[in-house]
Amino acid sequence: MTSSDRSQTVDVTRTYEVRTYGCQMNVHDSERLSGLLEDAGYVRAPEAAEGEADVVVFNTCAVRENADNKLYGNLGRLAPVKSRRPGMQIAVGGCLAQKDRDTIVKKAPWVDVVFGTHNIGKLPVLLERARVQEEAQVEIAESLEAFPSTLPTRRESAYAAWVSISVGCNNTCTFCIVPALRGKEKDRRPGDILAEIEALVAEGVSEVTLLGQNVNAYGSDIGDREAFSKLLRACGKIEGLERVRFTSPHPRDFTDDVIEAMAETPNVMPQLHMPLQSGSDTVLKAMRRSYRQERFLNIIRKVREAIPQAAISTDIIVGFPGETEEDFEQTLHTVREARFANAFTFQYSKRPGTPAAEMDGQVPKEVVQERYMRLVALQEEISWEENKKQVGRTLEVMVAEGEGRKDDATRRLSGRAPDNRLVHFSKPEEEVRPGDVVTVEVTYAAPHHLLAEGPVRSVRRTRAGDAWEKRNAAEAAAPAGVMLGLPTVGVPAPLPQAASGCSAV
Repeated sequence: MTSSDRSQTVDVTRTYEVRTYGCQMNVHDSERLSGLLEDAGYVRAPEAAEGEADVVVFNTCAVRENADNKLYGNLGRLAPVKSRRPGMQIAVGGCLAQKDRDTIVKKAPWVDVVFGTHNIGKLPVLLERARVQEEAQVEIAESLEAFPSTLPTRRESAYAAWVSISVGCNNTCTFCIVPALRGKEKDRRPGDILAEIEALVAEGVSEVTLLGQNVNAYGSDIGDREAFSKLLRACGKIEGLERVRFTSPHPRDFTDDVIEAMAETPNVMPQLHMPLQSGSDTVLKAMRRSYRQERFLNIIRKVREAIPQAAISTDIIVGFPGETEEDFEQTLHTVREARFANAFTFQYSKRPGTPAAEMDGQVPKEVVQERYMRLVALQEEISWEENKKQVGRTLEVMVAEGEGRKDDATRRLSGRAPDNRLVHFSKPEEEVRPGDVVTVEVTYAAPHHLLAEGPVRSVRRTRAGDAWEKRNAAEAAAPAGVMLGLPTVGVPAPLPQAASGCSAV
């Protein structure tokens, strides 16, 4: 995007709302979209005013069979709202926009702008062009125009941030449409990544999550097979950076030098999200996953040997075309052997445009559901057993914002342990801010969280907590439409939650 494009501003203060679907990459892109709009003079609409913003942006995902139905349903609900409000605009971007292009405007002619995954930076100028020309603007770039991290971004957190190290993917998994929509892998230069992290730390950020479609393949585009492990070690030298995480890696590219870097770099957290997808070699071959069960389990063994306290999570798809009961039993066997701290489990869903969608042997829905329930029950049992091992341990917990839905009612606060387990703890008498670190003793374990019911042993006020406090004060005092000058990256989710697709590489 040119500097003139980015300087486009609206005539009067207008509000915006961004609705995000899909993986972490989309979450990060949405924060860039928010930053672009605020840079152009728009103001975020209050959360209570959903659907009433002057500009509503849908950042879409295409990895589910019914993704388009969900989008058009939401667009349909906005049609009467727009008819009552002259000047309201609707924009659709993301993976589904990249895939469907002109179809969106044909099915929903009240949409003003359609843009793709490669040209999110054009949103403000496309909105202005649609307003002036009074016709829909559809612009889909076929390749990346500029690395997204160069764009202005409105982060949602003062203490934790995404840092993209690559975009795109070179894999050809038969269930995934991401490479067709995000393109081939393109890596950032290490110096640019480290400079961004250093700028974040200078602003108070204490935790970063390195983000890529296939994060540990980093280096393939710049010709260095050990680039990712070198990057992890370089992060360890950044003063003030307390926690480093990354997501999502691919077993094919998970090499010993990465395990060594994780074990030997103190601020790289003892946590790993390693997508399995299936424990059956037959199904893995049909998925075009370039590893087999034994290779996967060997990685898990090596990680645990080097980092005994590591919490390992995964993604699993149940009911892939051709999956037999024997294949599914191999998945259950792998889960028992790996003993994941948690697993993000999905019933296979056709991704239109993927080879798997046309494969023979589509498994009946009732069979998929029955297998899915068995897998969930097994993983719940293992997660609970693994969490019980944490009882009695003393943990440093980074206080988080919005992690505990019942915190107000229970007079607790919540945060993440180094291994990313969610910990609810008793609220101490002294003030504790998001980004601060507390030391607690775990007294109870549930399958999906830990409790520290005793008194907090210590509170460490941090620069990250200072940054959160400063940001809140600035937002309260800032006039409408003023950007806060925070670093241009996003806030990481604790782990991928409900979207396989992009993250489950």
